[in-house]
Amino acid sequence: MKKLNCRVGEYMKASILIENIDNLITLQGKNRPRTGKEIYDIGLIHNGVVAIADDIIIFAGSQLPSNIVIDENTIVIEGKGKTVTPGLIDSHTHLVHGGSRENELALKLKGVSYLDILAAGGGIHSTLKATQEASFDELYSKAKKSLDTMLSFGITTIESKSGYGIDDFSTEIKQLEVAKKLNQNHPVDIISTFMGAHAIPIEYMDKPDDFVDTIIDEMLPVVVENDLAKYCDVFCEEGVFTIEQSRKILLKAKDLGLGIKIHADEIKTLGGAELAAEIGCTSADHLVAASDIGIKQMAKRRVIANLLPGTSFNLQTDKYANAKKMIEEGVPVALSTDYNPGSCPTENIQLIMSFASLIMKLTPEEVITAVTINGAASLGIEETHGSIQEGKIADIVIFDAPNLEYMLYHFGINHTDTVIKDGNIVYEMK
Repeated sequence: MKKLNCRVGEYMKASILIENIDNLITLQGKNRPRTGKEIYDIGLIHNGVVAIADDIIIFAGSQLPSNIVIDENTIVIEGKGKTVTPGLIDSHTHLVHGGSRENELALKLKGVSYLDILAAGGGIHSTLKATQEASFDELYSKAKKSLDTMLSFGITTIESKSGYGIDDFSTEIKQLEVAKKLNQNHPVDIISTFMGAHAIPIEYMDKPDDFVDTIIDEMLPVVVENDLAKYCDVFCEEGVFTIEQSRKILLKAKDLGLGIKIHADEIKTLGGAELAAEIGCTSADHLVAASDIGIKQMAKRRVIANLLPGTSFNLQTDKYANAKKMIEEGVPVALSTDYNPGSCPTENIQLIMSFASLIMKLTPEEVITAVTINGAASLGIEETHGSIQEGKIADIVIFDAPNLEYMLYHFGINHTDTVIKDGNIVYEMK
C-alpha cells in the first residue's frame, strides 16, 4: 500500500473533503476478498466524512481529526442525501473490439443458441473479422467512448481482455496495445488480460491442439516479454477449449509469470471450476453450470467467482450462476458486466448490480462487496483499491441516492453524482 508522507499526529492538508455523508460505505477491513460473515460488514457510517490529500485517502470516519487542515484551497463536497462508496471495479470486460452484433438479436429471439450461432460462423467469429479490419485509432476511439460511459456509472478500474484476433496474433497485440495506451491516457485504470484462447480458429477446427501449441510456444512469450498483460484467460467450454487444453495453456502462462483466469462452466458442466481450484486461478468467471464439487473446491482454494448476470440476461437462457450457494460455501464473489459486442453489450455496472439483487437474490451488502473489494482482489489490487480507508488510493463514487438499497431498487438509471479518481474529480453529473 502507498505510504502517507507524514507521521502520526502531524498536520495534513486535505485537497478534497466530502462531508455530511448520509451513507458512507467504506468496506474497511483486511485487504483480502471477503467471504462468510465478512461480506455483510461493509463499514457503513452515517453522517460520515472523507478527506483526501493528493491521490490518497487520509481519513474516513465520523469526525474529522484535528490534524487534518481544511483551507480555502480545499474542495468541499456536500454529502447530504448521498451514498458514497469505493470506486466500482469491473473485473471482466472485452473492452477493445471492432464492430457490433445486433444482427444476432433476431436469432436469439428465435431460440438459436450461442453455440449454434458460433458454429455457423457468427458470434465471436464476426467480431474477429471486425477487429482485425479495424485500425488502431478506430479501436482506440471506440473503446475510449465505452470507457467514458463506464466512468459515468462509477467504474474506476476495469479488466480488459484481448481475444478477437486468436490466430491473427497481430490483432491480439493491437488490442493489448490499445488497452495499454488507454490506460496511460484515460482516468479509468485498465488491467489487461491476454485471451488468445478465446475460440478455436476455423482453420484449426480439425487440429485444435496445434493452435494450443501456437499459443504456448509463440504467443505467450511475446506477451510476457513486452509486458502487455497481467493475466492469461482461456474459454474452457464445449466446442471451444477442453479441460486438458485449458490446463496446458494456463500452466504455461503461470510458469511465465502471468496470473491466470478461466471462463469456466458457462454453458456446460465440464469441470472448469474444479480446474480453477486445481491450478490456482485468481478467478473463475461465469460458472452458470458449475458443479457443487467445483464450488466447494473453489472455496477451499479461495478462487474468486466472477459472476456475470448480464450475460445470462442477454442470452435469455433463464440460467444464472448460483451465487447464494457460492457465498454459503465460502467462495468470494465478484460481479462484472462482461461488456462485449455479443453476449453482453452493456457498460452499465449499476444495472448488473440490480440484476444480481433482483434475479440472483443477492443482498445489497453482497452486491457492493462484489463490485469493490472482491473485484479489486480478482485483479490483484486489493492492497490499494476496493475500500475507503486511510492510505489507499482515492477512488471514490458519490451517488445521488439516499442509500444503497435505493440504488438497486431504482434500476436502469444512472445514480452517479460525482466520481473521484486518483484524488481528482473526473466526472460530475450534468
